[in-house]
Amino acid sequence: MLLTAFFLFIILGATSGRVPAGFAPIAIGLTLTLIHLISIPVTNTSVNPARSKGQALFVGGWALQQLWLFWLAPIIGAAIGGIAWKAVGEGE
Repeated sequence: MLLTAFFLFIILGATSGRVPAGFAPIAIGLTLTLIHLISIPVTNTSVNPARSKGQALFVGGWALQQLWLFWLAPIIGAAIGGIAWKAVGEGE
């Protein structure tokens, strides 16, 4: 959740009208790289819920039981990121 909220916050900031055009892909790409470097060693996350579904269907059992978390956490994280963006006054 936290990394998704952070990612969405960076995306909204990088694509804001106040930022020079052309730098958004750099910020977004570096942030996604950082998310992978942090989260893969900790939780083996895939960052993409659709990819998580494919792996869970292949593995079965315990992976399918945990699949809900790989869908729910990014949704909640995105909501938190959007609310945080609005809270700092940048979303107006």
